[in-house]
Amino acid sequence: MNIADLLRTSGRNPDAEKPINLEPSEDTSPRHDDPLHKLRVKAQEALFERLGARLFDPNLGEDQLRAYAVKELDQILASEADQLSPDERHELVESIGADIMGLGPIESLLADPTVTEIMVNADDAIFVERNGKLYLTEARFMTVPHLRQVIEKIVSAIGRRIDESSPMVDARLPDGSRVNAVIPPLAVDGPMLTIRKFAKTAFTTSDLIEFGTFNRQCADFLDACVQGKRNILISGGTGTGKTTLLNIVSSYIPTDERIVTIEDAVELQLHQRHVIRLEARPPNVEGQGQISIRELVRNSLRMRPDRIIVGEVRGGEALDMLQAMNTGHEGSLSTLHANTPRDALSRLETMVLMAGLELPIRAIREQIASALDVVIHLSRLRDGTRRITQVSEVNGMEGETITLSTLYEFDYEAGMDDGGRFLGEIKPTGLRPMFSDDLRYLGIDLPEEMLSVGLDPLAEMEFRR
Repeated sequence: MNIADLLRTSGRNPDAEKPINLEPSEDTSPRHDDPLHKLRVKAQEALFERLGARLFDPNLGEDQLRAYAVKELDQILASEADQLSPDERHELVESIGADIMGLGPIESLLADPTVTEIMVNADDAIFVERNGKLYLTEARFMTVPHLRQVIEKIVSAIGRRIDESSPMVDARLPDGSRVNAVIPPLAVDGPMLTIRKFAKTAFTTSDLIEFGTFNRQCADFLDACVQGKRNILISGGTGTGKTTLLNIVSSYIPTDERIVTIEDAVELQLHQRHVIRLEARPPNVEGQGQISIRELVRNSLRMRPDRIIVGEVRGGEALDMLQAMNTGHEGSLSTLHANTPRDALSRLETMVLMAGLELPIRAIREQIASALDVVIHLSRLRDGTRRITQVSEVNGMEGETITLSTLYEFDYEAGMDDGGRFLGEIKPTGLRPMFSDDLRYLGIDLPEEMLSVGLDPLAEMEFRR
């Protein structure tokens, strides 16, 4: 086995141009009995010990640290010179140095545009998501300390910490990719790292139409809703593309409006000129200094916003968001986790109760019915694609129940192609939203073709019944 083969099986891809094999294989584990593998592990552990706190020394630049790491590695490998040719030794020094300076075996996965999520299960398995499906890769971390070092490097870069007293953390990479890390004692089998990658360039409406997320007809309708200052909630399960769609929908906001975005970790990529981005802050080592989403929502009301965008509502901030929507801050946007539009409203009720106020359920439902106009629901279908499967209008209250009407719905009856991909798309139901007159007052008309299902008048009358 030459050095390139060794590095490929032990966690590093030596050729940046060659994609890592993402297809499952029968044996993807490193060859731990290989002498060169043992040498690599030995050299890497020795380098960790020598570097120590220098890895996090703010006074050392990246070039200085890399030069120091290479110098130390040369000394460590000096006694092993008889095992390696000059070329192999140089390759080993460069690869270990890159692992120390970068993010190890996940560095090349982060650079791969086809990979949307990276899941590190301790040091012996790295999975990725590509095209909505999971694959086991051949990449591996050399040791548990190596993985811990990478996790600590990620979280320390943004002032977070992870240790036995605080064994779980949310962080982000410089490009905005979302990171979650859990270490023992919470993670029983070793450190776990999950990275949801951030697209290098923000997706556009045309991109999502090409992906099949929605079609031009639905996109034009959502554009009209945003232009007409309708309050929109985007719901869906984990990994269905809620934040991506929120980015797209937010891009429809006119450039002359002041936008305040509020997120746990900054992910939105808005290109309007007047955007104020706020990010929540976790508590420090002493448990002090936390700034919650709810506090930021309250503060945003004093910042003269035309639009408020909450990345995701998870708790008591739901009440403050609804209050904002009901007190003149129209056209606000947010997302939440839910299985259906109806479930989204139920979850919103629950989160309002988490604010700690003893409000009657009817009062909460009246607030929701009055505040929200449109619920967009996303699903990840079994073919791995992310689609808008329902667009519903919140009509108001009927007795004790919030009523919804479905304006667009995904056509499951279109079947699937030979490759197992759904052929259907989002289609209008033929119902015209109740807020059509409000949009017309603002100079925004909803043409018949935007809401038409292609039925003759008698069939459409029957459909409405």
